[in-house]
Amino acid sequence: MRYFYLILAYCLAASTASAQPGIKEMQQAQQNLRSTFFSAFDLSLVIAGIFGIVGALRIYKNVQMGKERFTADVSAWFFAALFMTLAGVFLRAIFGI
Repeated sequence: MRYFYLILAYCLAASTASAQPGIKEMQQAQQNLRSTFFSAFDLSLVIAGIFGIVGALRIYKNVQMGKERFTADVSAWFFAALFMTLAGVFLRAIFGI
């Protein structure tokens, strides 16, 4: 009976070891992840640029219309662009890419 359990444990260990992905598959997965997050980082920079341009135009309009208190708008648009830039940096740092 002892040999039966030993053989059964050996067969289970061999079947789970062969089910694991190999080095080639892991490198392919890492490359796919790397290409996706480089695109996400670039996208975050583009969105931050759009926030900056739209914010600058809205603040320019407020100044031209005579609105005196626009400092809250300036800080809101600035920090929105800063957040999007840092979101891309954190994506790189978290996933080690």
